[in-house]
Amino acid sequence: MEQYLSATQKMEQEVMFPSLLRGVFPQQEGAAPAAGSHTDLYERYQLLKAIKPMVEKGLASVTDQSLTSDNAGTDTSSEDNDTMDAQLEERLSHHLAGLQQVLTHLTRDTNALTRRYSQILEQISPSEGQPSW
Repeated sequence: MEQYLSATQKMEQEVMFPSLLRGVFPQQEGAAPAAGSHTDLYERYQLLKAIKPMVEKGLASVTDQSLTSDNAGTDTSSEDNDTMDAQLEERLSHHLAGLQQVLTHLTRDTNALTRRYSQILEQISPSEGQPSW
């Protein structure tokens, strides 16, 4: 999760003019632009920015929900508790693996967007050897 948060922080610091991403479509490293892609990098940037607070606050809200559901407890036998604990561990493991995959994907997308933005800036800025006046 820290890699994702670090990548989004870097993106937010580097992408000073998100409008430069309008009409620029993502492409795989070393490949032609995806033919079926209808989302430009500006839309992806907006999405990645919108997701970040959800990820940051998500863990806190999940903790709050589990505390309220624990307060509405029911009487169950010890065997039922053991079965439920095993199921909870399995479900948690499954969801954590899914969350890890999503965060890895978001981190990759965020880093790719930041790299592409830097390439766009290099293309539109004057070369370092020439005066800019």
